[in-house]
Amino acid sequence: MSGRNLLILLCVVSLAPQAASFLHAGAAAARSGLPQASPESIGLRSAQLRLIDDAVAEAIRGRETPGAVVLVARRGRIGYCKAFGHRSLQPQSEPMTTDTIFDMASLTKVVATAPAIMLLAQNGRLRIGDRVKRYLPLFAGGGKDEITVRQLLTHFSGLPADFDLSKPWEGRAAALEELWSIPTQTLPGREFLYSDLNFIALAEIVTALSGRSLDVFAKQEIFEPLGMTETTFNPPADWRGRIAPTESRDRSLRYLKGSASDQALQMLRGEVHDPTAWRMGGVAGHAGLFSSARDVAMYAQMLLDRGSARGRFLLSPQTVAAMTGPQSPPGAFQLRGFGWDIQTGYSAPGGDLLAGGYGHTGFTGTSLWIHPPTGTFVVILTNRVHPDGKGDVTHLRGAIANIVAASIAESR
Repeated sequence: MSGRNLLILLCVVSLAPQAASFLHAGAAAARSGLPQASPESIGLRSAQLRLIDDAVAEAIRGRETPGAVVLVARRGRIGYCKAFGHRSLQPQSEPMTTDTIFDMASLTKVVATAPAIMLLAQNGRLRIGDRVKRYLPLFAGGGKDEITVRQLLTHFSGLPADFDLSKPWEGRAAALEELWSIPTQTLPGREFLYSDLNFIALAEIVTALSGRSLDVFAKQEIFEPLGMTETTFNPPADWRGRIAPTESRDRSLRYLKGSASDQALQMLRGEVHDPTAWRMGGVAGHAGLFSSARDVAMYAQMLLDRGSARGRFLLSPQTVAAMTGPQSPPGAFQLRGFGWDIQTGYSAPGGDLLAGGYGHTGFTGTSLWIHPPTGTFVVILTNRVHPDGKGDVTHLRGAIANIVAASIAESR
């Protein structure tokens, strides 16, 4: 047996509450670059963390998700990493493993698009307060002329949530024609409305200013410098065996009243679930990224380390502070950073006890919550839409966050 196969075996599925989470953490850490640690050595109570096993097992029994990978890290080290259940139920059963790669859905916004915009800002290429049409001249009319980059990042632009996918179009150029013509629903800056169109526009700003598509820019400027070798748009075919399937294209298009061909009943695996990103060729500012728990952990740790990773600053401490601090308009009840959720109706990954953090969710069942006051983060990766779109991990996200919060024995 090869060393790598042995490593995977050490991190294979566990539903038993008494399973040794430290063993799983060690195997994941060997791949992730984040060092392993016993929970107690980083100020976490292992007995409390084992309650995560019960919470995930209950969610699987309730068919809220077929499986999950949960990773908890603190003080730069992984204290818990486990795989649960199955990554595939149809057309064949496969156990979940900690190295499973997931369709990250809207985590694309904060792992690729938002940091790309912040890199351009810190390098003097754009100003967050500028009107979008300064960088995208065709982004005008229909109430869009006054929209700023800040309003796109915080979801206060007034744009609708998504395109009407019942209209037949295909390709990035066609998507941009839709974007140029779509009107706002409310005045910019007035109301919070979570919109994929905001981040589609932001990705186009990245391309306009850098001359590179978002996938190329993110790979060269974010993923490669951080050593995120398991993060990409449009993953290659040889990754397919490790990718968690979602559901059929036919089902995914029903969310936005879209239609597909007769070939759309096959389970999606390695092809983006989001219907708009799919129509755009798999690369979009709001969705399309695939990644693993090990890579998300490295990205999260970079943010906790105020932009520093692998001996260099990817983002400056001031950039990270601006990106992850409240940036909503004065008086707004929905608190957002630049891309990040702080306190809104989407804050389930923070649970009830991790106030003072920030995070994001993905429609397919992914989430990340980072808590700077305690130097802790929680990665929860599921494919809750597999196989029929009926799963729901909202409760599970909050339950795990509460368990982790209660496991923290020391404030720092």
